Amino acid sequence: MKKTLFLKFILAYVIFAFFGFIVIATFSASLIDQRVTSENAQSLYTEASMISKTYASDLYNNEITIESASHQLRALGAYLSSSIWIVNPSGTVLVSSLSFPDLENPEVIPDFSPSITKDSYYTTGNFFGKSSEETLMVFSPITSNYKIKGYVVIVKPLRHLAKESNGYLAIMYITLVLLILLSLIILIFFAEIIYIPLKKIIHATEQYADGNMHYEFSVDTNDEMGYLAGTLNYMASEIARSEDHQKKFVANVSHDFRSPLTSIRGYLEAMLDGTIPAQMHEKYLKIVLNETDRLTKLTNSLLQLNNLNTKGMILEKTDFDMNTVIRDTVATFEGLCEKKNIHVALILVGETMMVNGDMSKLQQVLYNLIDNAIKFSHNNSTITIETREKKSKLCISVKDTGIGIPKDSQKLIFDRFYKTDLSRGKDKKGTGLGLAITKEIIHSHGENINVISTEGVGTEFIFTVPITESEDDE
Repeated sequence: MKKTLFLKFILAYVIFAFFGFIVIATFSASLIDQRVTSENAQSLYTEASMISKTYASDLYNNEITIESASHQLRALGAYLSSSIWIVNPSGTVLVSSLSFPDLENPEVIPDFSPSITKDSYYTTGNFFGKSSEETLMVFSPITSNYKIKGYVVIVKPLRHLAKESNGYLAIMYITLVLLILLSLIILIFFAEIIYIPLKKIIHATEQYADGNMHYEFSVDTNDEMGYLAGTLNYMASEIARSEDHQKKFVANVSHDFRSPLTSIRGYLEAMLDGTIPAQMHEKYLKIVLNETDRLTKLTNSLLQLNNLNTKGMILEKTDFDMNTVIRDTVATFEGLCEKKNIHVALILVGETMMVNGDMSKLQQVLYNLIDNAIKFSHNNSTITIETREKKSKLCISVKDTGIGIPKDSQKLIFDRFYKTDLSRGKDKKGTGLGLAITKEIIHSHGENINVISTEGVGTEFIFTVPITESEDDE
């Protein structure tokens, strides 16, 4: 049987209750008996001292009769639930609260000796054999002219003290029971605040260990348990999303490799078996060459993106003129723009604009954005590239008037291999990795890239780069 934390807590609770009763029944009971005996002895000794100074002293000075003293002691003994004796040092009883004195045959206590108390004023015993039960005995000397004339002895049965001790002991037992009952509140709180949430977390981790990363649970507390549950949920969702991305990544890579390979294999087999005549070989070899270029581009993009994620991007930052980079990049698309009769409008801040960053990688960002803008623009349209200063940043905008991006796809376009339904017919050679690489490059510079698009109207990509400090100061 698995010993759960809750079972251990209950076991500790039972052990606490058991040892609590044991301690009270032994150690505490002994302390209470000692305390009650000491308090009663002190009280009786006070009474004995008063008697020795009053009735007993008067009796020895013949100021009162033995009968009168006997009546007084009988009343006082009944009040104290004790027997009171006035005894000579020899052991002869002068007065006793238990019986009237017999002057002719006085009672004698054999072996009477006050030294029985040793260094104290009280002791316990059977009162020199005069009592059939254990008693508490208190001795107070009767003095006159600095001489001891006799002793006042008060004897109280220990059973009366036992009743008092049992009363205190009962209070302690009741208190212990109340403490045990109140401690149940701690047990309930433990179950509600710690054990039940912990069981949920353990069950969730078992689900995650079994591979069910989509399992969700909640712990509605604002303490460490709630934070732990939230962290586990977040971790599982991130792992699940990573697994989904991985599956999607493999599926996309397989698809993007399989399609050109299938085309290449089909055309080559057709040329070998004569399905495609020799005079048409040049045409289809160009198609095969285009497909191999597509595979090369896809492979290079995958390698570049993998290096960005595993090793981090190594930037060679310098100060350079962004306006020149923009103009040079646009110039590389001159032939493509002429084919579609697309005009590129440049609205740049100043003749020069010095920025700080990795020039080659930022040029790659511009290349990807302009390439996409041309692909998805209509013939006889305009692409606008604009720069503007904002504090210490240079905002660069690449805007087209093409097919646009559906609203539900705008959050996904930076994911690997993602292509909108509208773009699939336009972008035959695209790998779906260009914008993912663009985002990684911009983020590695500590900057941001955003997209604004309306389906059927056009798309605008805006990203920032830091302006050179000297340029910014000017």
